[in-house]
Amino acid sequence: MVSVSASPRRSAHNRPALIALVIVAAIACLALGWWQWQRFESASGTGQNLGYALQWPLFAGFAIFAYFRFVRLEREADATEDESVGDGTPTRKPPKPAAPREIPAGILPERPKAARDTDPVLAEYNRYLAELHADDIDVQVRKAGLNARDTERSAG
Repeated sequence: MVSVSASPRRSAHNRPALIALVIVAAIACLALGWWQWQRFESASGTGQNLGYALQWPLFAGFAIFAYFRFVRLEREADATEDESVGDGTPTRKPPKPAAPREIPAGILPERPKAARDTDPVLAEYNRYLAELHADDIDVQVRKAGLNARDTERSAG
């Protein structure tokens, strides 16, 4: 019988493409920061260039942080898979309790109620629009060659 195994474990040294991506991203961010710094120091430089010059190194740092976080989470996932009981059966940590999915009452403000307008002119206009819509549907049903009774569907 053929057994299908899980994907092979990857060590931190077996990620050359990911490491290269992080290095290229960090170098590109630092280069863009340097370029913005040069623009800031030029005669036409503005405070916006200074802001960008300070932002780009933060982006480079985030790329590096994200890589190390990814590696740490991957190691933790591997460690939980490797834990086993004395008989060799793998064990799993109990799942974390789920976060509450409902917003408790009283936190959000009450929704405003729609004002009921008792304007007779508006009510007449709405009835007129409803009649136009019903007439339009009837015309479309007849053009399609259907009978209005054929278009109704029963629940059973």
